[in-house]
Amino acid sequence: MTFDEFLDTAYRLWDQIPEAFKRGLHGMHVLEHLKPDPDEPGLFRLGEYVSPGYPTVLGGFDGLGRHIALYYGSFRAVAYPGFDWEGEIWETLIHELRHHLEFLAGRDDLVAEDLEYLRQYRQGKR
Repeated sequence: MTFDEFLDTAYRLWDQIPEAFKRGLHGMHVLEHLKPDPDEPGLFRLGEYVSPGYPTVLGGFDGLGRHIALYYGSFRAVAYPGFDWEGEIWETLIHELRHHLEFLAGRDDLVAEDLEYLRQYRQGKR
């Protein structure tokens, strides 16, 4: 999938998400570069929920806004013949959107799930 096709697909899927679920988000950004995980060589971040944090954290950073980022280069790095680009983009969008919704609800269940995934990965179970 080319970068332009990725952009079109990502924004088409983004538009299918009801606005109520995107409350408080400044949008979605699609970036062309690869995003390696800073702590795990060989792992790539397909997407990221970027939040300025709670206002009590260093005074907050409301000017930055909350958004979802998708990394085309990371998708390319993990793609294989028959890769379901649209399915993976959708799954990543929903995953990052869940981070946003949990942030709004004061929860971090998905963060705990992500950390458990990393723990299992480090033990060779993933």
